[in-house]
Amino acid sequence: MTIQEEQTIIEVALPDLLREVERLHADGYRLVQIGCTDLGGAYEINYSFDKGYQFKNLRLKVGPDTGVPSISGIYWGAFVYENEMHDLFGIPVSGINIDFKGTFIRTAKKYPFSITRKGEDACQNE
Repeated sequence: MTIQEEQTIIEVALPDLLREVERLHADGYRLVQIGCTDLGGAYEINYSFDKGYQFKNLRLKVGPDTGVPSISGIYWGAFVYENEMHDLFGIPVSGINIDFKGTFIRTAKKYPFSITRKGEDACQNE
C-alpha cells in the first residue's frame, strides 16, 4: 500500500528564517532534520518539521560564504545538524548552542562538500 503524503515547501529569505522557525515551534512542530546540498555556486538548506505526520519544509538558498543563524536556541538539538553543515560544507553558523568549531565530524579533507573551501582550514578564521 502506497500512501501519498503532501509536503509543504516554503521558500524563506535569510532575514526571515528565525521568525519562521519560531512560528513553527509555537504551532507545535518538531524538528525532523536539516539538510544541505550544493546547487552549483550556492547552497540549498532544507529545514524539515513535522506535526501529526504532516511535513513542512523551510527552504533557504545562500551563497557560498553566507553565514546562517543557528536555530538551536529554538530547537536545542539542531546543533548536531548545524555543526555538520559547518564541517562538511564550510557554512558558517552563528550562535550554535554547542559549537564544536570544526571538530564535530572528522574527514580526510576539510569541508569535503564545499563549493569554495576545498581543503581550506577556514575554521581557524571563523
